[in-house]
Amino acid sequence: MKSGLRNTPRPSKICPVCQRPFEWRKAWKKCWDDVVYCSERCRRRKNTIKSMSS
Repeated sequence: MKSGLRNTPRPSKICPVCQRPFEWRKAWKKCWDDVVYCSERCRRRKNTIKSMSS
């Protein structure tokens, strides 16, 4: 087993577009509070989903 490897649970959020949970990523380390969408695809589709539900 590698030293320093932790099995602590990562924070997660629900994507408002696809309604799927997504977990913290190292790339989001400094901006996790600002992350809203799980992917670039969902970020692009945010306006499409709103207009479809209206």
